[in-house]
Amino acid sequence: MSQKKAYIPKDSAGKLAGAFLHNPLTMLLGIFLLLLGYISLVITPREEDPQMEVSGGAIVVAMPGATPREIENVIIKPLERRIREIKGVEHIYGIASENVGIVNVQYYIGEDREDSNLKLYDKVMQNMDLLPKTAMQPLVKPFDIDIDVPIISVAFYTKDKNALSQTDLFKKVRDIQYELNRIENVAKTEIAGAKKEQYNIMVDLNKLTGYHLSLGQIAKAIESLAVNVPNVKGRTKDGQLVVFGIKNAIENINDVKNVIVAQYMGSAIYLKDVATVEKGYDFQNKSKAQITFRGENGEFISTEDQLTLTIAKLKGTNAVFIAEDVTDRLEEMRDSLDAAGIGYIITRNYGERANEAVNELVFHLMISIVIIAVLLIFVLGWKESMIVTFTVPAILAITLFIAYMTGQTINRITLFAFLLSLGLLVDAAIIVIENIHRHLHDHDAVDKELDDIMIEATDEIGAPTNIATIAIIMTMVPMAFVGQMMGQFMKPIPANVPVALFASLVIAYIFTPFLARKLLKKPHFHHHHHHFQKDKKHTDDRSGEQQ
Repeated sequence: MSQKKAYIPKDSAGKLAGAFLHNPLTMLLGIFLLLLGYISLVITPREEDPQMEVSGGAIVVAMPGATPREIENVIIKPLERRIREIKGVEHIYGIASENVGIVNVQYYIGEDREDSNLKLYDKVMQNMDLLPKTAMQPLVKPFDIDIDVPIISVAFYTKDKNALSQTDLFKKVRDIQYELNRIENVAKTEIAGAKKEQYNIMVDLNKLTGYHLSLGQIAKAIESLAVNVPNVKGRTKDGQLVVFGIKNAIENINDVKNVIVAQYMGSAIYLKDVATVEKGYDFQNKSKAQITFRGENGEFISTEDQLTLTIAKLKGTNAVFIAEDVTDRLEEMRDSLDAAGIGYIITRNYGERANEAVNELVFHLMISIVIIAVLLIFVLGWKESMIVTFTVPAILAITLFIAYMTGQTINRITLFAFLLSLGLLVDAAIIVIENIHRHLHDHDAVDKELDDIMIEATDEIGAPTNIATIAIIMTMVPMAFVGQMMGQFMKPIPANVPVALFASLVIAYIFTPFLARKLLKKPHFHHHHHHFQKDKKHTDDRSGEQQ
């Protein structure tokens, strides 16, 4: 018993080794850590790139009848002066135009977005008295960079143009948009290239001249039907037609044709007399989307008649899961879309790319662990190699769990931080196992208890290993103080590498001696005992002869 208590550890390394060496919970702790790491890897949100904290906003103040110079003097300048009082504002851009003034505000990257939005709103509301009486209520519109970047883009197209009009396609895609918006953590959905239904009136300029009518009279007559002022496209290439677009859906096309636009020589002139009226889409809006892609049979499909639906996610949510939910929901709709003559193709899948990036880096992480294991087999032995190899997943498990708990996501920079720290992570475990290995092969090992060897070997390297690890951690910490975009981008490195290095120390001191105690005592230990005893006997005999 006295031999067992012969060595009293002086350093935290030895104390940790002693506390866990025979603790029945040590093995459970190891299994728990590996499970924790696996669960953290699965549930931590995945993204391709880390999300930036970008904040800012626009203040829009309308003042009917004001000139740009007036807008600048009474709205832009007073607002700019007050906004400069907000801490964290980097740039202010004022735009003065007829009837309206806009002030764009950009905060330093890294400023908290919610706080920034609130400060901007408060500052505008506090200074309402500076604005002239004729100015309207200011509109404060924050930038929302988190939900403005779509993670999925889906192009919808008509398989048969004759069977399905562009406006029908828009209606169908709008229903799909509503359906996808209900998916959990989907933040924002938008349709690009939409062609909305409207009545198009193509006025024949020659006929107008014949009836002595002006375009203004036609516009007035149409306004009686439309709540919205009609869009006037202007002259077509041949100068013959002027196109009006009525956005309101009127019951019947004949209602439009039979609008009385004027009287000529005692009889009514109807719109159909001077114009062609047809039910179509808002082709005065030039937001046509054109795309060329491979179809299901591998052939290129070229179409300008397609709509793109973009889907964005909430900040800090898993791009992979949301992308899968969206693609699954679209797959469920495929039969009904085929029946309606609508095809779709996913043109961008950020979730899939994020997953591939994460999986590839995890795979590289595994390769690195295997390389370390193989190297150690040649240097120390296969059992020692197994012990060190176990510590790496345990360390990464702790790091991943802490990253998840602190609201981080797994992205290429987080995984780069893990790869960067991988070579450093095994240092502590290798130093401990190497020292245990050396102590086991010492000539006086035969006189010591196995427990004492484990604790002494771990304790011996504790102080220098601690100092070396702290020194490496200190080199990583300054990265946390890098500002602007680069600071935001590199943030996962100072956040994760020090955690991983600290975890590597604790894991090395707890599990390396524990596993060495289990694996290195039999059968080699007894073999070494006899070997050391023979060596010692020979040494004693020779020293006796010499005497």
